[in-house]
Amino acid sequence: MERVEAEAIYDAGREACVEFIVELAARYERQIARLEARVARLEQELGQNSRNSSKPPSSDPPSTRRRRRAARARAKELLKADRKRRTAGAQPGHRGSGRKLRPEEKVDEIVDHYPESCRACGQRFTENERRPSRRPGRWQVAELPPIAVLVSEHRTHRLRCPRCRATTTAALPAQLCGSTFGGRLRAAVVTMSARNRISRRDMAELALDLFGLKMSVGTVDAICQNASVALAGPHEWLAAAVLSAPALNVDETGWRTAGEGRTLWTATTPTAAIFRVAEDRHRDRLAELIGTDYEGIVCSDRWWAYEHLDPACRQACWEHLKRDFTRHAEGLAEQRAFGEAGLALTGRLFGAWRSFCVHSDRRRLRREMKPIQAELRTLLTHGGRKSVRTRFHRGFANKLLKIWPALWTFVEVEGVEPTNNAAERSLRGPVIHRKLSYGTRSEEGERFIERALSASVTCRLQGRSLFDYLADLLTAHARGQPLPALV
Repeated sequence: MERVEAEAIYDAGREACVEFIVELAARYERQIARLEARVARLEQELGQNSRNSSKPPSSDPPSTRRRRRAARARAKELLKADRKRRTAGAQPGHRGSGRKLRPEEKVDEIVDHYPESCRACGQRFTENERRPSRRPGRWQVAELPPIAVLVSEHRTHRLRCPRCRATTTAALPAQLCGSTFGGRLRAAVVTMSARNRISRRDMAELALDLFGLKMSVGTVDAICQNASVALAGPHEWLAAAVLSAPALNVDETGWRTAGEGRTLWTATTPTAAIFRVAEDRHRDRLAELIGTDYEGIVCSDRWWAYEHLDPACRQACWEHLKRDFTRHAEGLAEQRAFGEAGLALTGRLFGAWRSFCVHSDRRRLRREMKPIQAELRTLLTHGGRKSVRTRFHRGFANKLLKIWPALWTFVEVEGVEPTNNAAERSLRGPVIHRKLSYGTRSEEGERFIERALSASVTCRLQGRSLFDYLADLLTAHARGQPLPALV
């Protein structure tokens, strides 16, 4: 405001000055309130870490990392103090867990060892005296034989017909026309690329080191693309089996293709998992993954892409809720009380769930959950009221009330857990793969990673050998035989 404007207000009289001062004070109060809210929001964002949000531990600020290191140091000191009171090694009553000996029929070679002489008098034993004991000592050694690739040369000869004098050349068998590498060798390359996250270039070097076989980067990629084609059918069958399950754990993480942002989605069951690389994390991509007519239970976090799902057919992840309550417990005043009460209820909930995993009595689980449900609803109703004291947590409380049935599906429905850990475990390996390889470079690469990761995680969930499955698959594909299924 200029001086002339201020003098004009003053000359207008006492009432005009009072009105101006009141208006100015109200304006400044509103501005201060906005700034205070902004500072509080920025402080809250600054305080987010892997303990109270979905951020990974690698994104934690240095102060948080120092606190973690200090906590680990204190734990080590306590462990050292405990060790001073105990002797080193196994404690009394500890059951040993040594390696079990293989039965004789599974041993490739048996080597007998006899003493040279008597330990008492020194008399040397003759060959006739060296007789096997009834219960000899047994010591088994596992060793890797020299690895060598077996190279077979197939020659196609020409023969001239004695009657018409035409020359005919032999044709190669159909199973040899697809590749100059056998099914087991290609299965090894794909297994190490998909399961062990070895890059194309490192795989070419490893083939030379382990197998003595020169292989270019392009050859490794061609083997992976050939495996992708062979996996197309089993992957479709696997997706159909997964989407027919009564419950799915769904999650997503970032991905990159040729440097552009993508999203890797997964739908996981206890025995299978499928993956899909999509453009983004929007609701339409979820529909592309599980379809628009899926009638089972979807277990997930509370990302907005899942908000259109019926809360009665959904299970929200309580591990994410625990982190959110932790964030509010680090606030002030009523927000802190709200967070601490939520954390206490979450601890009781997980305690009841762990007990249920032991006794499997669902009626008892319902009985133990009833007071937790009542106390949580009271807490959320009180925290969701419109008040200055609840401005930092009322949105969170009201969102939970909106999806209230989705918090308790695990109590009633068999096969549903209170967390989305199954999907997050399925994504753990792909996340490491993305960080090592920076994603994929083409649509063909996306299809390979979808199919290879689906086969890898599914075999792991089923306790199957990925290498054995791929060897059978690639051999059957080369011979035109029926392909083995993943489910």
